[in-house]
Amino acid sequence: MSLPERKITKIGNSYGVTIPNELLKKAGLHHGDDIQLEFVDGVIQISKSRKVPLPEGISEDFFDTIQETMSTYDKTIKGLVDR
Repeated sequence: MSLPERKITKIGNSYGVTIPNELLKKAGLHHGDDIQLEFVDGVIQISKSRKVPLPEGISEDFFDTIQETMSTYDKTIKGLVDR
């Protein structure tokens, strides 16, 4: 896959860049997710924000698994509310 190029755009007093859907999916990011930006070894890194510290024994992908499960079974879960 070739790396997509983007232009930096002025948004108010800040700057922004769009991220292609295929990269968001690979990163496990979705519309509305909070992210963290870091500058490491000359590279800007984007990662999903972890606002809540995970208890000992809970894996780092816990919230990703919850999100994936909710996306997959959303309709079923909502249907159970009415029972």
